[in-house]
Amino acid sequence: PARFFDTKTTEPISFFLSGLEELLAWQPDTNDEFNVSAVPLAKRQPPLHSQRPRTLVCHDMRGGYIEDRFIQGSATRNPYVFYHWRYIDIFVYFSHHTVTIPPVCWTNAAHRNGVPVLGTFITEWTEGEKLCEAFLAGGEEAYGAVSEQLARIAQHYRFDGWLVNIENKLSAAAVRNLPPFLRQLTAQVHSAVPGGLVIWYDSVLQNGTLTWQNELNEENRVFFDACDGLFTNYNWKKEHLERTRELAGSRRTDVYVGVDVFARGDVIGGGFDTDKSLSLIRQYGLSAAIFAPGWVYEHLGEENFLQNENRFWGLLAAYLPTHSICTLPLATSFSLGMGTSRFLDGKEEEAGPWYDLSAQEIQPLYPELEGRLSTSCCLQDAWCGGSSLRVQGTIPPGEEHVAIRLFSLQMPAPSKLFLTLLYKLEGLNPEELTVGLELTTWDSGTCYEGNVTSLPEPNGRHHPRFLPAPPPGLARLLAACNRGSHGWTSRCYELELQGCSLRDLSLLVSRHQPSAQETPFTCLLGEVRVLDTANVGATPPEVQSVTASQLWWQ
Repeated sequence: PARFFDTKTTEPISFFLSGLEELLAWQPDTNDEFNVSAVPLAKRQPPLHSQRPRTLVCHDMRGGYIEDRFIQGSATRNPYVFYHWRYIDIFVYFSHHTVTIPPVCWTNAAHRNGVPVLGTFITEWTEGEKLCEAFLAGGEEAYGAVSEQLARIAQHYRFDGWLVNIENKLSAAAVRNLPPFLRQLTAQVHSAVPGGLVIWYDSVLQNGTLTWQNELNEENRVFFDACDGLFTNYNWKKEHLERTRELAGSRRTDVYVGVDVFARGDVIGGGFDTDKSLSLIRQYGLSAAIFAPGWVYEHLGEENFLQNENRFWGLLAAYLPTHSICTLPLATSFSLGMGTSRFLDGKEEEAGPWYDLSAQEIQPLYPELEGRLSTSCCLQDAWCGGSSLRVQGTIPPGEEHVAIRLFSLQMPAPSKLFLTLLYKLEGLNPEELTVGLELTTWDSGTCYEGNVTSLPEPNGRHHPRFLPAPPPGLARLLAACNRGSHGWTSRCYELELQGCSLRDLSLLVSRHQPSAQETPFTCLLGEVRVLDTANVGATPPEVQSVTASQLWWQ
């Protein structure tokens, strides 16, 4: 069927639903399996419901369902990708179709990085009025059927809830049923989807008129009270934020103040000045909703996209609390889910562009220090997938080494860890430098490296012991401890800890000789793994009951 498969290529595609009839007629279908997310939502710290201000990203690009609709990827050159997952809390996929089901590749990439994904339920213009009249003015049975279908769809495709956007005026009967509809939808999403969310967009007022408020106030509060949050319109000033904070009270982090990166209308700042808006929002302890950050790609062009993207998020980093990984194993080859070639074991396997966000791996923090340090994606060389992580910087005069924070961690340390690292030093002086890993632990009187007789490390900095060969029993898993290939160097390490809590994983670049000069370096990271020794020896379960159906030979 054309809804599930591209008519030109027969490839499976992601899709939306148009209108009330399609929504009410929706049933799980055997052709659906491609569209069901295969990646459970990874745990992270702090959890979404903590009291600190959150960051929501609302992705709206060229009507949606472009190259990202191809579930098994496409040969797209210079595609749009998002990878600053550590800095955000919620990802919304937005389009102007009635029911926007997020393309499954976005759900997979976001979930792997611990970020929940919302679809969009939107009604607008005169068509929207008719649609709302049909299901809201129709009473409990009519709106109950809609809320039940929306909850079932989120549960079936394994995404995490809805942004509800009613952008048309409503009759008295329809607006009367809107709060109970929202309450019912929110309750059903919560019970169908663990950690599910329903967020309301600031549009219609409690009297049914369509007037954007740019704040939480008595006119739209009834909708905020009926669901998990409010996403405000974009034309706010300081006084809107003051009134919003006042009225929201203990729920102030459930208000997501809208920031349009395209800076349409009378706004504080967009584009590379988006930080001005965020700085104000955070002064009031409110959450932020960054709308259309694809501006970087659409407005500045595809050619230098990755460079511009790092600049855009780097400018916002001070206002975006980051998230920590809280489970092991942690393993990544840093692939963005795109590339100009595909690599395996450091060797180019296949040249040519590709794009598949489902293949995006766990993404690190992207630390930037003006003139001193930059982290970016390298598409020209990789260990596995489409890209490696390029870390460029300088060791300052008089310093022996520099530590580049890759991941923030928050979990009790197992008693023994294995770590593996694949890297390649570029530049003029690779023989003068050593590359390794550093783990830091949270300050605590009970934390020891090795055994209790050893002294606690100053500042909780631990440098895992280099292993020239993998320990017996792990030879297959850690095959390449001392041999790289194609110019890549492979290293294995172990670290024994007692009573510790992990804090950061950093790359450590050291020079052999102290120097009064600064030493520049460029290092490509191909893969990093942090493994709990107790769990790595177990054999993975065998795959069973494999079936193949709908075969089409070409």
